Amino acid sequence: MKVRVAVNGFGTIGKRVADAVGLQKDMEVVGVTKTKPDFEAKLAIKRGYKLYVAIPEKAEAFERAGLPIEGTIEDLLDKADIVIDCSPGKVGAENKAKYYEKRGIKAIFQGGEKKDVAEISFNALANYDLAKGKQYVRVVSCNTTGLVRLIYLIKENFGVRKVRAVMIRRVVDPKEDKKGLVNGISPDPVAVPSHHGPDVQTVLPDVNITTTAFKVPTTLMHIHSIMMELESDAKADDIIDVLEKEPRILLVSKEDGFTSTAKIIEFAREFRKRYDLFENIVWRDSISVVDGELYLTQAIHQEAIVIPENIDAIRAMLELADKEESIKMTNESLEIGKLKI
Repeated sequence: MKVRVAVNGFGTIGKRVADAVGLQKDMEVVGVTKTKPDFEAKLAIKRGYKLYVAIPEKAEAFERAGLPIEGTIEDLLDKADIVIDCSPGKVGAENKAKYYEKRGIKAIFQGGEKKDVAEISFNALANYDLAKGKQYVRVVSCNTTGLVRLIYLIKENFGVRKVRAVMIRRVVDPKEDKKGLVNGISPDPVAVPSHHGPDVQTVLPDVNITTTAFKVPTTLMHIHSIMMELESDAKADDIIDVLEKEPRILLVSKEDGFTSTAKIIEFAREFRKRYDLFENIVWRDSISVVDGELYLTQAIHQEAIVIPENIDAIRAMLELADKEESIKMTNESLEIGKLKI
């Protein structure tokens, strides 16, 4: 019997989560929600998803728009074993208090929520087993997911004394047309550290990390410039060998034409729906070790990188599979690891 998954919020993350759930042999999407009858609501119906209203008071707006709905969020939750909350930041916590706790339904939240919304912050590689049986889990943000994956791999293989990372952040997602920088670079925040370091520590509590962040006027991806003091001797080739073996890391190089995030996205358009990149994109050319300190640069596709983590979180919380089995199933269904250059 398949696990019945509700997706609360069919937006940037929600539509990708729904599609990913639909690819799993042990899961099915029982419905998705929208707050208004816009083009994404129509798209959900066209794709065969049962549509529910996220805010019950707005049901009439859907009826006036001629969109067939199955009911409200409350009706959807009655049909689900678990809900993935993909609503905007802070709304997830409101949904937890208003709906999820009352029904006793397990819920997965996104990185826009504070860590206290859940029992643990989650990354499949780093702490899958800690999510087993949990009622509430928070999948950390796109930047934190990219940082945790990388730091975990280096820490497990070489040990890490300290991490310093500079986040060069896309200002908004591509579809956002009401906000964003047009001509400027904004320290975000001005003070050090940015929230990314403390967020990494919600998953890897013993990692010494300091982060800074800047917003730039682009929508495609984030860039991380990372420096790690290693505990053991390692050469660049040793680092490359570890990263090449991990499907959720994709190594690229300037030699192959990957000179910017624009080129990375252009490459992904040829192979992936919506040009989704679930992997950390690490420039092979950037990897160097100088006096025991590792330097590298990676790119993070903010719209897609957390999708496999949501799928693995479902299996962990419902104890459907162990870590290795779940990650393998997720990777195969999303073709993670197939884009090796």
